[in-house]
Amino acid sequence: MNEIKKIPVVILNGFLGSGKTTLFRNLLSQSKKKNISLSAIVNDMSELDVDGELLGDTSAVEEDFSILESISSCVLSSKQGIEKLDLAINRLISNKDLEIIIIETSGSCHPMPLVQYFKDQTKLKLLGVFVLIDSLMMAHDFEYGKKLIPMMQQNMVQGKRDTINLLVEQILFCSHLILTKSDRIEEDKLQDISTYVQQINPTASTHSVIFGRLTIESLFELEGYNYSNVASLINELRPVLDSEENSDRPYDIATRVIRDDRPFHPERLWNVCHQYLDKRIYRSKGFFWLPSRDKQSLLWNQAAGGINLELIGTWRSAILEDENNGLLEIEIEFLKEKLAKKSGRFGDRHCDLTVIGDKEHVDVFTEKLKSCFLTEQEIDLWENSHKFKDPWPKNILEIND
Repeated sequence: MNEIKKIPVVILNGFLGSGKTTLFRNLLSQSKKKNISLSAIVNDMSELDVDGELLGDTSAVEEDFSILESISSCVLSSKQGIEKLDLAINRLISNKDLEIIIIETSGSCHPMPLVQYFKDQTKLKLLGVFVLIDSLMMAHDFEYGKKLIPMMQQNMVQGKRDTINLLVEQILFCSHLILTKSDRIEEDKLQDISTYVQQINPTASTHSVIFGRLTIESLFELEGYNYSNVASLINELRPVLDSEENSDRPYDIATRVIRDDRPFHPERLWNVCHQYLDKRIYRSKGFFWLPSRDKQSLLWNQAAGGINLELIGTWRSAILEDENNGLLEIEIEFLKEKLAKKSGRFGDRHCDLTVIGDKEHVDVFTEKLKSCFLTEQEIDLWENSHKFKDPWPKNILEIND
C-alpha cells in the first residue's frame, strides 16, 4: 500500500521583532516567481493584524487571497490558538494541491504546543521549526548572548517565568537558528552570538540571514523535525505549559491598540520615542502618516530600542489631490469609488498601531504616543501648508515584493 504523501510544514518562530515577516514576505514572493504552491498562516496576538496585512499586500496573496489564513487576537500556542490553527489548516488543505505550508507565529508564541500538535497529524509533516534571533537585540540586551543563560538560571532560582524563559525555550525547541540583522552589529561579534546561543541547543543548525534572503528551495531539503530531541523537554515543561494554555497574554506581555485618523507631529513623535522607548516595549508596529510627508503611507516598525520607518505606498487621497497625477478619467473614478467607502476624516489616511510590552510600562508609552497626534490648531496649520519640523531620516526603506 502506498504511503499517503504528507504536506510539508515549516514554522517561523522567534521573539517579537526578530524579522519573521520580512523572511515570510520573501518566501511568498519566491513561491509566486517559481510557481510553488504555498499556503500561509500568520498569527498576531493583537487585534490589529499588521503582519496579516503586510503578507496580504504581497503579489502572491493579492493574486489568490485563499492561500492566506490570519489568526489574530490570541497567541497561537494557547488553547484557543491551537483550535484556530486546526481550523485554518483544514481550510487550506481541503481544496488545494499544496506543496508546502508556512506558519508565522506571533513573537510571544511558545513552540511546544505547536510541536505537539504536528506530531499527531496524519496529513502533515513538520519539516522544521525555525527560531529567528535578533542579533542586534542579543548585542544590546544580552551582551551578545553571554548573559542569556545566567539570566535564565536566575529566573529558575527565583521560580520566575518571563520573556527570558520564552526566548530560551524557543531556542530549545527549534531545529534551525536563524540569526537576523547581523549587518547591524560588528562583524566579528556574530560568532559570539552563535556560540552562546548554540550552547542552549547544540543540535540546531545556525544560519545568518539578512533581509529575509533564504531560498525557498532550501525548505524542501529539510529531512523533518526530530521529535526525539525534545521528548524529555516536553515532559519537563508540560505541567508549566498546561497551566498557561488558557492565557492569551502570557509572560506579563500586554498589548494596546492606537487608532486615529490624525497624523503624528513628527518632532513630538521623535522626542517621545527618544525619551520613553526602552527595552520594556518589546514591539510596536502599524501604519501611520506625518503631515510633513502626507503623501506617504508609512509602516512603523519598532523592536526593542530600534525603529524603522518603511514606505508602504501612496495614500489614494494624496493621488487625487495631485493635479498632475497623470491618471486617466476611469482610473480617477475608480479611486474616488474606493475612497467613498472610507469613513476617515482625511480620506484613506489613518494611523493604526499596536504596542506590545511589559504590562507595567506599555500604558505609559502608549499614552505618550497618543499625545503626539496633531491638535486641531495644528491640523489647521497643515491644511494651510505649514511646514512642520521633521527630524526623522529622509531616506526610508521602501517595501517591495
